[in-house]
Amino acid sequence: HCCLGVKTLSMKLNAAHPISEQSDPLSLSGRSRGAIISQYYNRTMQLRRRRQSRPAIRDFSRSARPSIRGYGMEVDSTDAEVSKRDRLVNNLQNLSVSDRVRMLRGMPLSVAEKTLQKEKHTLSGSQIPCCSQLKYYIIIGARHSWYSWLNFLHSLQLWQVALKTVSGRFGTGVLSYFLFLKTLLFFNFFLFLVTGAFMVLPQAVHPPVLPAGRSSFSGLELLTGAGYFSDTVMYYGYYSNYTLRKSCRDDGGVQNVSLSNGTRLDCVSKHLSYNMPLAYFFTIGVAFFITCIILVYSMSKSFGQSFRIDKSHSILAMKVLCSWDFKVIKKTSVKLMSENISTQLKELLAEVNQKHVKNTACQKLWRLMVHGLAWTICIGSTTACVLAIYYFSGSRIADNNLLLTEASLLALPVVVSLINLLLPGLFNLAAWMEDYESPSVRTYVAICRNLMLKVSVLGLLCYHWLGRVACWESFVGQELYRFLLMDFIFTLLDTLFGEFLWRLFSEKVLKRRRKPVFDIARNVLELIYGQTLAWLGVLFTPLLPAVQIIKLFLLFYIKKSSVMMNCQAPRKPYRVSQMTTVFITLLCFPSFLGASVCVTITMWSITPSSSCGPFRELKTMFQAGKRWVEELEKDNPNLSVLARAHSYLVENPFFLFVGAGIFLIVIYFHSQVVDGQRKIISLLQEQIENEGEDKKFLITRLQSIHEKKRTPARRLTSQVSLCCSGALQQLFLSKAKTISITWPPLSSYVFFFIYFSFRTSAVEIPTSSRQASSVL
Repeated sequence: HCCLGVKTLSMKLNAAHPISEQSDPLSLSGRSRGAIISQYYNRTMQLRRRRQSRPAIRDFSRSARPSIRGYGMEVDSTDAEVSKRDRLVNNLQNLSVSDRVRMLRGMPLSVAEKTLQKEKHTLSGSQIPCCSQLKYYIIIGARHSWYSWLNFLHSLQLWQVALKTVSGRFGTGVLSYFLFLKTLLFFNFFLFLVTGAFMVLPQAVHPPVLPAGRSSFSGLELLTGAGYFSDTVMYYGYYSNYTLRKSCRDDGGVQNVSLSNGTRLDCVSKHLSYNMPLAYFFTIGVAFFITCIILVYSMSKSFGQSFRIDKSHSILAMKVLCSWDFKVIKKTSVKLMSENISTQLKELLAEVNQKHVKNTACQKLWRLMVHGLAWTICIGSTTACVLAIYYFSGSRIADNNLLLTEASLLALPVVVSLINLLLPGLFNLAAWMEDYESPSVRTYVAICRNLMLKVSVLGLLCYHWLGRVACWESFVGQELYRFLLMDFIFTLLDTLFGEFLWRLFSEKVLKRRRKPVFDIARNVLELIYGQTLAWLGVLFTPLLPAVQIIKLFLLFYIKKSSVMMNCQAPRKPYRVSQMTTVFITLLCFPSFLGASVCVTITMWSITPSSSCGPFRELKTMFQAGKRWVEELEKDNPNLSVLARAHSYLVENPFFLFVGAGIFLIVIYFHSQVVDGQRKIISLLQEQIENEGEDKKFLITRLQSIHEKKRTPARRLTSQVSLCCSGALQQLFLSKAKTISITWPPLSSYVFFFIYFSFRTSAVEIPTSSRQASSVL
């Protein structure tokens, strides 16, 4: 009856004050609502005293004065709770809106209780001043607007859904290719903005006078880049070698023009001017300098992110327990997230289960011979292709036949692009012969071999381009445009024949369901090769970054569609934690550094053409800045400090090497700091593992010692229990019969209670029937 009464009372209390299932656990831990309300009433009083000057006790109403009556007592009556709740409401109304909301959120009450308190505050809102309400609504509106703006910016991220889809189906390796393509797109967009704003746009607004026999547009210029495009802002030769002015016609009637043969007439206008040679020189220099800073920063940041100590066991636990985002509710988003997490778990499990096989001496010697043969084949084929390009380009440049059509200009780009397409297949065959165990190692080796080919070809072409023909700058710009376009066309052909048609042939003819695997190394090196062409050509073709932007946009959608349709995930899933860092490093050192060296040599030492371009009357392009500083010093002698600074900082190559050395030192020190942190963390993790093994050893020893001490006592106890079991059984049965006669319902309970009490208690077991009778 007592248990039934307590249960009924609790049900009545819950019916009077229902507790929500979403309430805080503190509200269900034995504390009454009255105690909770009293506690938060005291907190609101303390907060009010902190917010304002402390008034006298007589200024408080009797209900709001603090009292020690009932302190520590939990009264569950309805009247007491109502009075406490009213006093709490009174105190909450005197607080600010932010303090009131924070106090309500912190209360360990049910949602129903908090809703009731909020409704009372709303009903008594007439006591809140209009200014406070207006301030409250303004803050809420501003917060909602800010969150909406952040969501809008997040939705504007380029290719967000497509990247998640690729990551979910193919893993981080294929995803790193598309992320690298996105990075290159931003680099070209920056370069296009700088050159377009300071070079292309001013020259387009003030065009020079063109010769009469200008060729018309035929459509073939889209492939060759020559003909009609030669006399446009696309190439170096179109730009003027004089100062552009707002109006070059003055009272004297003299007009500043620049003919195609380099004739220059002075303009006597005093209006706003724009020095085109100086703008051309400094725009290219500043663009390369800012790009270098961005690349160094990106590489440094990528080093810090990718070379962290992330053991697969810890990442695996974190992925399993903490990777799901419960805010995602759309079916497509849920599917993408589940596929992404599943692929990442496969990669982590493959890394955890990876076993390093120890080879014998004969096996090591055999693998060394195979690797040597593979590298010999790759280096020999690369050398042969470079020599073929050398002889082909030399014979083509020496030929000055006037009957050559514009279509013949595509011969060298087609040959180079064909070599870049076919030779990586030989590299893949050599890698198959080497049989690498790790897919990531195989990818890095393929990157090195493809990089060797690209650098050799580009170095040879740069050597043959510079200073070979009249107005050679425009010719080099056209060549780079053709190479970039042919590279894109051959990439499309490789996607069509190497992936799409091969998938159809494998499915229809060979009756296999296996699809080709996406070649990360070759595709990434194609991106680096194209970006190197864009950096080399920005000096001779200022609009080449715009062509590269269009190419990258089309390439992303074509490659993404081809990967989703024609390719499959790698057979051995692997986690690519440092792939992006390797890509950025290759983009910085072989690609950007080589392009920067070529552009620097061209601007500092090679004599520009005397028939075209903004530097046609100078010995070097660098003299444009030097001449401007001299004119500035002549017009204003107070700026002689600027001339000296220009001579020491810009003209002297020592400071250029010092700046490059500082960048390299920063990268080196950052990599060393990260490497030191990795070593320290690995030592700490090893120490933790050793301490865990020590604790396991000590616990095992203590358990064994304890078992040895308890073994004799257990044997003695078992022997004694066997001796007295027969007497106890007879005595228990006789007593149970007696009890069943006097009170039948209790017979079974008493019997089992006595029996189990002897088996589970620490009391000494009786050894005779007389002792057992006395115990009963």
